[in-house]
Amino acid sequence: MKVEVTVTLKPGVLDPEGKAIQGTLGHLGFDEAKDVRLGKVITLELEDGTSESRIREMCDALLANPVIEDYKIAV
Repeated sequence: MKVEVTVTLKPGVLDPEGKAIQGTLGHLGFDEAKDVRLGKVITLELEDGTSESRIREMCDALLANPVIEDYKIAV
């Protein structure tokens, strides 16, 4: 089964890469970009029947930093 985990910084956590992208977009004339937040998508191929709780264990242990990041799981 294919699983996608989307990891993003929690609101309020500084995102210097997002700010850099926002600044560059502005320099290129894309002034409508008022805020940019960067994240990552991790695609996993798992055994069929892997439980969501097991996937959450993977996220909390390695794929995301639960102190500063949120994640969403899509099966």
